[in-house]
Amino acid sequence: MNGREHWGSRIGFILAAAGSAVGLGNVWKFPFITGMYGGAAFVLFYLISILFIGLPVMLIEFSIGRRTQLNPVGAFRTLAPKGPWFLVGVMGVTVGFIILSYYSVVAGWTLSYILKAVVGGFNGFSSPEVAGEAFAAYSSHPVWPILSHAVFMFLCVWFVSRGVKSGIERGNRILMPTLFLIILLLIIRGVTLEGSGEGLKFLFKPDFSKLTPNAMLVATGHAFFTLSLGMGAMLTYGSYLSKKEDLVRSALWIMVADTGVALLAGIAIFTAVFAMGFEPNAGPGLVFHVFPAIFAVMPGGVFFGILFFLLLSIAALTSGMSLLEVVTAYFIDQRGWSRHKASMVFGFLIFLLGVPSALSFGVLGKVHIFGMILFDFFDYLSFKYMLPLGGFLMVLFTIFRWKPQSLLEELRKGGPALKISTGLATLLLLISALFVGVTFVAGILGKA
Repeated sequence: MNGREHWGSRIGFILAAAGSAVGLGNVWKFPFITGMYGGAAFVLFYLISILFIGLPVMLIEFSIGRRTQLNPVGAFRTLAPKGPWFLVGVMGVTVGFIILSYYSVVAGWTLSYILKAVVGGFNGFSSPEVAGEAFAAYSSHPVWPILSHAVFMFLCVWFVSRGVKSGIERGNRILMPTLFLIILLLIIRGVTLEGSGEGLKFLFKPDFSKLTPNAMLVATGHAFFTLSLGMGAMLTYGSYLSKKEDLVRSALWIMVADTGVALLAGIAIFTAVFAMGFEPNAGPGLVFHVFPAIFAVMPGGVFFGILFFLLLSIAALTSGMSLLEVVTAYFIDQRGWSRHKASMVFGFLIFLLGVPSALSFGVLGKVHIFGMILFDFFDYLSFKYMLPLGGFLMVLFTIFRWKPQSLLEELRKGGPALKISTGLATLLLLISALFVGVTFVAGILGKA
């Protein structure tokens, strides 16, 4: 315990945790679900969900991690040694393993599209349909998706194997400022295009008639997913904190960074989409179908295409590191493995688990589980079931086992005294549990 690694600085921790939260969910998924569910009204409810779900659960994860200085499984075993609560930690480690396996496949696509942009591969993409056919040919190839998946996992292992301070923190100190710079460049390009104002109106002028119950549930679920909650990442990162850190202030900064990146990415994307005359409701194909077609006709499209897919790759890498760290930390803490061994072994095992997802658009396209290809099944299992359930159980654990008073005691270390009663804290946690519980049940019923 005395030899446990810690973050080198507060800003290093905030950048790393923000990097965990900022991922493909912000730059890829948030824009396309915003387009599918009506724009500004959806964004507003998403922000409400961030506040009522994201903040309480993030504070719980940070507090439990710092209190125990352990991985998710070890943390719950320490706080509740005589019960089944350790299974919440097991779920966190497991879901991190599963998510990274297919997340790495998508991240590999973004790496490949950087290369495609560099060599002028978007030339001839006269429409999203043509770009979509090219993407289908690439994603169904029996070799290329596996190779790009392997490259991305190698990068994750390289950073994690170097340690918390020298690998994860140092990497995020470079990657996160780079990510913000690229987004700003893309925004400048987007807002200077003729007709970009319609994109800003779509993103920021609410039309509440489009805010359906299903859209509200999707917003709630995405708020949970985008902050890396319920998968043990924030708990693990919190375990490397000292008692001097102000958890509340850090959590607020991370939420601002995460939400800011999502909104800035939305500005960059929708200004370009509307200016170039494309539809915002293209769904998951927005990035790989619509944007290559946009870059094919946009002035300076090659340069901005490289920047865009580099942005996606960086966002994916900062999150991928945190997911691998969850599994790595468990085997370091509980099994006594070296960091190098744990990151190498489980990086390779996650790569192997991801191979079926990489092949599910081609060679294994006919293999279905509950009517879904393997890629969609892993996404469905983690996003609709394991993440909300893990978060729900974590809030219940805090209310009924660890107790809100213990949470408040931990939050008051390293920062100004929180002027909040135990009763009010309990009420806020119950509201958070209700939000998460509704999302989980709706996912089971197929409503979200």
